[in-house]
Amino acid sequence: MANIKEILYLEVPTPQTQEVCTWLQQNFQAEMGEKIITPDGFRLRFSQLNQNTTEWNELSIFVWSVQRTTYLKVFRVGQPPKTQEKLFLKRLETELRIAFPYQYSEPPEINLSEKSIFEALEKDYPLTVKYFKKMPNGEFDLKRVYWWEKRWREGVKNPQTPKQVIFKTDTSKPSDSPQYDLIYIGGALGVIHAAVMARLGYKVLLIERLPFGRMNREWNISRSELKSLIDLGLFTPTEIESFIAREYKDGFHKFFDAYNPEFAKSQVLHTPTVLNVALNAEILLKLSGEKLKQAGGEIWDETEFLKADINPNLVNIKSLYLPTQTERTATARLLVDAMGTASPIAWQLNGGRAFDSVCPTVGAVIDGGFEPGVWDATYGDVLNTHGDISRGRQLIWELFPGSGNELTFYLFHYHQVNPKNPGSLLEMYEDFFTILPEYRRCDLDKLVWKKPTFGYIPGHFSNGSSDRKVGFDRLILIGDAASLQSPLVFTGFGSLVRNLSRLTDLLNTALKHNLLTAHWLDKIRAYQTNISVTWLFSKGMMVPTGKYLPPAKINSILNTFFGVLAIAPQDIAETFIKDRTTWWIFTKLALKAARINPLLLVWILDFITLGEVLRWTKNFILFMALSVVSFLFGWLPNFTRQIQPWLEPRYPKLWMWLLTTSYALTDGLGKPQTPPLKALKLKMS
Repeated sequence: MANIKEILYLEVPTPQTQEVCTWLQQNFQAEMGEKIITPDGFRLRFSQLNQNTTEWNELSIFVWSVQRTTYLKVFRVGQPPKTQEKLFLKRLETELRIAFPYQYSEPPEINLSEKSIFEALEKDYPLTVKYFKKMPNGEFDLKRVYWWEKRWREGVKNPQTPKQVIFKTDTSKPSDSPQYDLIYIGGALGVIHAAVMARLGYKVLLIERLPFGRMNREWNISRSELKSLIDLGLFTPTEIESFIAREYKDGFHKFFDAYNPEFAKSQVLHTPTVLNVALNAEILLKLSGEKLKQAGGEIWDETEFLKADINPNLVNIKSLYLPTQTERTATARLLVDAMGTASPIAWQLNGGRAFDSVCPTVGAVIDGGFEPGVWDATYGDVLNTHGDISRGRQLIWELFPGSGNELTFYLFHYHQVNPKNPGSLLEMYEDFFTILPEYRRCDLDKLVWKKPTFGYIPGHFSNGSSDRKVGFDRLILIGDAASLQSPLVFTGFGSLVRNLSRLTDLLNTALKHNLLTAHWLDKIRAYQTNISVTWLFSKGMMVPTGKYLPPAKINSILNTFFGVLAIAPQDIAETFIKDRTTWWIFTKLALKAARINPLLLVWILDFITLGEVLRWTKNFILFMALSVVSFLFGWLPNFTRQIQPWLEPRYPKLWMWLLTTSYALTDGLGKPQTPPLKALKLKMS
């Protein structure tokens, strides 16, 4: 029997697999051997005379489709001439790349006064239009997807000249009294923080572009993290239960490894208490809004933020009430930007480096229609891949059961921000509706489509705790607008909830002592040094724009590291996934992964530059140094609280500095302090 060996595996970045097959059969000239056409490619046969008998040796070339992408393999059968084989493989790959290059399509320019969003997009995104039509608010939501992508693209393509929306002026008088203490722009993450601050006694206004309570994302978290909402007095345990949609027995992490080397295959990683609580985001937002109003706060929904004038003693906000197109203005001591990734404020403050990476994310909440046995609703899929690199992206699935028959699906990929290739939600939705049956067996036409879930989740490759602006005079950014980390699993919601007491305490202190300049507000951030080193992992999941990589490489990297977590004690794995890892745990896991797969460090070089290696090394050394300082000065947070009654009234700036330092050595290293309820003096309803 002839010896058979795989010698080439390529991703061809096009969904048109039949076109690739036709090109191979009709256009590609092998210039050697005998070309024999097969249903999915061709064979290249070489004859070799051996002791008066003819032996047939050949190369078998074939293509197939998965994930709306074409893949090609070449197998060697027998012993074809090595020189000819090498020349053939080089010519094949070179000509394939010329014939089927990366295509970074853009959504069409449309005029909704002439046609509906469905009519405008149907030609380019037929499946997306088909299934959005089946959703209750599909037309509105598809407009939202289109709007978000267009706005994101404009920001990425013109990073050096962001639209100016923050202006520093001196038109107010010292006697002017602001109407509010705080104005929040953005009603998703914003309303949670706004409700907490209102219950502290501050007069709060929340401005939201959409009808309040509308969400295009679902949220998951763990009970231990939800506890911070109880500890701060925002919700009672009974109220927490009212917006928990489902609690799972376990969550799975598994990456496709059919084409991985044996040492880069892994077992399933189980994380029973990571993201195992699915929330009903709309109930959570509604309840937060009620808490805000009960504490005297106001909500202006369907109102778009236009600009803010920063004066020495107040900030003046101009907005537009969309239903009537009338202007609304308000003044406050402090403006809080919670607008997320599309925030024009974040783009202006951080210019060309607003974000280093992004996860374009699409999906849907599906309320039944799957055959029995497709998925057990007591389990969640935290991270899962069912194929290799697809059109220059490693697609990753998440699946979270909700209440009743609901299943929430996300499809996303880690992506470098690039003007030529900003990342497309619409293209991802076309992928989602095409490949969902590959991931979970289903008939799309039988599914009950409840609502879409989508967004751009930003990431920032930190050089340190202060390399990104989150504060300006009388202005602060929170949530995804702040984009302080590049998390593996958590987004702005998880970061905000985990750091809620820290942000509340610091912001309350700043307001109480009028420390509202950029110098002090920039210290109020949810930055964690212990996850500043994890951007290397997310970087290792991003295919650089225009670069061709071995299709299985990212899955091999993921399986190596998650394989180490899978065989580690449960608490170690969950500590890492929950962004609570210590320097010692992180170092041990990294060294073990390098021992299991020595090629790991070499593979990572396909994704990062030497400069980025040095940058990450700086992060690692800083993490180590702060861990040592935290160990040596572990007494500082308690000491700070003990001297607060004496120190704070006399030296408020020194107190603020000590408070931010103590949080950096605790919460900033994944070791949260107990929420200072007595210090905050929350007004309980």
